[in-house]
Amino acid sequence: MPDAPGAPSAPPGQPLPERPARVEVTMTVNGRAYTRVVEPRLLLVDFLRNELGLTGTHVGCDTTNCGACTVHLDGRSVKSCTLFAVQADGRAVRTVEGLSDLTPPAHLTPPAPLPYQGRGEPARAATGAPPSLAGREPGGMGPAFSPPSLVGRGAGGVGLHPLQQAFHEAHALQCGYCTPGMLMSALYLLERQPRPSRDEIKRAIAGNLCRCTGYEFIIEAIELAAARLAGEAP
Repeated sequence: MPDAPGAPSAPPGQPLPERPARVEVTMTVNGRAYTRVVEPRLLLVDFLRNELGLTGTHVGCDTTNCGACTVHLDGRSVKSCTLFAVQADGRAVRTVEGLSDLTPPAHLTPPAPLPYQGRGEPARAATGAPPSLAGREPGGMGPAFSPPSLVGRGAGGVGLHPLQQAFHEAHALQCGYCTPGMLMSALYLLERQPRPSRDEIKRAIAGNLCRCTGYEFIIEAIELAAARLAGEAP
């Protein structure tokens, strides 16, 4: 009877290879140190999701094409589906759950909850939203919903980062599966180029695929967040 797919194999008369030894890894994730004993083959994305319960980092293609697994490793944007957890040993990881723990500029205050508009009602004349975002309330849905995977879990992580808030207001997500990776790529851009051009934004998110939005609202959301972080928009 043939071996099951993926089962260890060895030449006739020789013992099966031993399973890889488990190793201890310690990394700082969103400002908190974690130590786990894992197999060397464990991917960083699986470490974050299964060992730490940080499921905001999504698994999409497993080939680095979709960008849903994007995180920051020592401040650099990386695809966590093609890194092993052991490669992050002794290093600092930031995931989407850590965004709300980042201190925003002093001029930004937490935005008031947006009122429910309902289907077909005029959009946000009283909310201070930019005119370009008017009229985009999803039909019959109130805007108070925030995807759980985008809410920070660190020290007092209760609010939204300006990028998250901008994605929410500009309707830069539909199914939301790509959103954590988009946010992390956008954050990497804004930390290095606070007022990017539209072409720079497009290049920054070129490694993140979205099958819902057509990208235009995502670009507008990043522009809105950049303007707010620079103190140029309410």
